[in-house]
Amino acid sequence: MCNMYSLTKGQAAIVALARAMRDTTGNLPPLPGIFPDYPAPIVRNALDGVRELAMVRWGMPSSKRAIFEAAKKRAGKLEAKGKAVVFDDLLRMEPDGGTTNVRNTASSHWKPWLGPANRCVVPLTSFSEFDHGSKQDVWFALSEERPLAFFAGIWTAGWTGVRKIKTGIETTDLFAFLTTDPNAEVGVIHPKAMPVILTTPDEVEAWMTAPWDEAKALQRPLQDGALTVVQRGGKKDAAA
Repeated sequence: MCNMYSLTKGQAAIVALARAMRDTTGNLPPLPGIFPDYPAPIVRNALDGVRELAMVRWGMPSSKRAIFEAAKKRAGKLEAKGKAVVFDDLLRMEPDGGTTNVRNTASSHWKPWLGPANRCVVPLTSFSEFDHGSKQDVWFALSEERPLAFFAGIWTAGWTGVRKIKTGIETTDLFAFLTTDPNAEVGVIHPKAMPVILTTPDEVEAWMTAPWDEAKALQRPLQDGALTVVQRGGKKDAAA
């Protein structure tokens, strides 16, 4: 599961490669460490139909079943302490930390967001997978020079819910990106999955515009040898 990545290329390169027509990010600094539940730049098909570079919060809504099970578990703990529980109120305020990676695109939970209107690409220059053997983060990029690439993602507008109990109900736009089987380089570190990475303008265009039966073919690993380990350890890409 990829829960950390970096972006060190400027806005002009992102806009050009993704063919964005509008940039709403303001002055975008290098981002050597991007983490879940924080805003990050994505290129999306905006609600007015314009392709734009925008800052959106990382973590799509979790499934209703996952939230229900979490609330039921929390209710059990409260009841074990002798506290009264109104389950509907507890469920309404159950925190949803968000889902950062999307694997099973056949799931009914994800289907509403698979059309072009809810697709996005997420710019990156490197990403990290945790190595449970050495207990450190391992950073991958297309080369030591860390060229620009994109994750294939989805986004949703105006989600309303609870991320954290202390902040209560919020309304915000959200995104996540797809994963797939790992290629050889990532598989050595994380044998379960790797992010879906797009490297050419044609791939970006297909993801942003093609019907799902064509776009889903892009949910595949990069070819073996396409990635390089550029750093071992650290919660940020030190080359930024």
